[in-house]
Amino acid sequence: MRSDQMKKGLERAPHRSLLKALAYTDEEIERPIIGIANSFNEVIPGHNHLKTIVEAVKAGVRIAGGTPMEFNTIGVCDGIAMGHKGMKYSLISRELIADSVEIMGTAYPFDGLVTVCNCDKIVPGMLMAMLRLNIPSLMVSGGPMMAGCQNKKAIDLITVFEGVGARNAGNITDAELKELEDNACPGSGSCAGMFTANSMNCLSEALGLSLPGNGTIPAVSAKRARLAKMAGMKVMELVTKDIKPRDIATEKAFRNAMTVEMALGSSTNTVLHLPAIANEAGIKLDLNLFNEISAKTPNLCRISPAGEKHMEDLDRAGGIPAVMAELNKKKLIDLDLRTVTAGTVKENIHLAKNSDPEVIRPVDDPYSPDGGLSILFGSLAPDGAVVKKSAVSERMLVHEGRARVFDSEEDGMKAILGGKIKNGDVVLIRYEGPKGGPGMREMLGPTSAIVGVGLDKDVALITDGRFSGGTRGAAIGHVSPEAQEAGPIAIVREGDTIRIDIPNKRLDLVVDQTEINARLREWKHPDYKIKKGCLYRYAKQVTSASTGAVFKED
Repeated sequence: MRSDQMKKGLERAPHRSLLKALAYTDEEIERPIIGIANSFNEVIPGHNHLKTIVEAVKAGVRIAGGTPMEFNTIGVCDGIAMGHKGMKYSLISRELIADSVEIMGTAYPFDGLVTVCNCDKIVPGMLMAMLRLNIPSLMVSGGPMMAGCQNKKAIDLITVFEGVGARNAGNITDAELKELEDNACPGSGSCAGMFTANSMNCLSEALGLSLPGNGTIPAVSAKRARLAKMAGMKVMELVTKDIKPRDIATEKAFRNAMTVEMALGSSTNTVLHLPAIANEAGIKLDLNLFNEISAKTPNLCRISPAGEKHMEDLDRAGGIPAVMAELNKKKLIDLDLRTVTAGTVKENIHLAKNSDPEVIRPVDDPYSPDGGLSILFGSLAPDGAVVKKSAVSERMLVHEGRARVFDSEEDGMKAILGGKIKNGDVVLIRYEGPKGGPGMREMLGPTSAIVGVGLDKDVALITDGRFSGGTRGAAIGHVSPEAQEAGPIAIVREGDTIRIDIPNKRLDLVVDQTEINARLREWKHPDYKIKKGCLYRYAKQVTSASTGAVFKED
């Protein structure tokens, strides 16, 4: 066993003594030791219940004859960090989480690993660590939050963000905004829509690195705790059979995940995280591959923010197995791939049934014949940009408008709430990329404000930063190269014309190329906004959003 490195033989008597100081018995020390990476904390609603989930995982490990050893990681709630300096620290937390689990999984040579997490950067960070360590592992999420309710209508966190813009525009009262605030987030779990956390939890399932049901079973359900118990038992089987993450997360498995991503209309952040996760397995996911898969994958789901349904509805309809079963009717899923069930995709979905065609559209009657995400290229984004097409008004799929240029999120937000943005404008917020931010902040505040003031069907927002999975409207992010790296977005001027053509995957600055080149020659590289601490190190090491914003290999 791998754990023999720290517990077997005469020379490991001191090590065993320290384990006994932790109250482990000889019998427990002799068994396979399973690391449990727990991202519990009391600052994220998606994580404050994870002690219960971890206890269930530990019970499963013990049932199957193993010894669980728990440790913790950090975690940032993007909703609470949104709109202030704290959001700069969200994306970097992904790398720190991956590093911390790598450190613990090497300092303590566990025989197997279960990662327990739930929200935005934490899920991809855990998956990156699993592939980096490559010991028998699986991931368990804490599950989605239930939707809130107001006036018999389902609401969620995004309703509140959009309510701020609506209140600012005088469309609702202070009392109505307070009612939204009080009712939108009823309890523990990752926020209730197809936002980044739930998108990544669903894609971990499609990728094969978590058990069926991981993405959709509500946090408050006893079924969630039973799933966690099963995960503890299943990791012991993976240890016995020596099935490792890289045996599962192959290039074909990533294609399966990307296919499900397009069918769900997942968060745009998945285009940042899937390449970063694949990178740990030595697999390159080119942005063109997203468009290639999107072109042949029908969009089957419109979960909030793209529609009125929520994660609990998707779970009742059959969850990710039902989505994959629908896709398989068009032979879009590779069935022969191994998963952490120790079986195949085919075995996992053969009993799956679509119980609600209003939630999961039949594959012959999709919302659209192509996927919910699109990668755009053009003179404004030579290396690509991403948009959640399924959440864009039809009349904004093709748009040409006047650039309103801002060098920070704060300046853009002031203009939106100050009534300075007019119908047809294209709000452009730059120097918010991985290096320029630094940290690539999410722009949920500005996009929600645009929705709240009633301009989401008339105004686009473009940034080298990124968007929350809860963003809707013509919101185009991850523009690459970013402004800090002399991308064309750096030389856009107030009043320039920008052309958006989502059906044809184009994003262009309508300025002669000679003029673009002249402006770039005049452009001066700005200093980093933060020049100390971990964000300064991050800014110097991080790569483009088009490559997953991973660290440079050198």
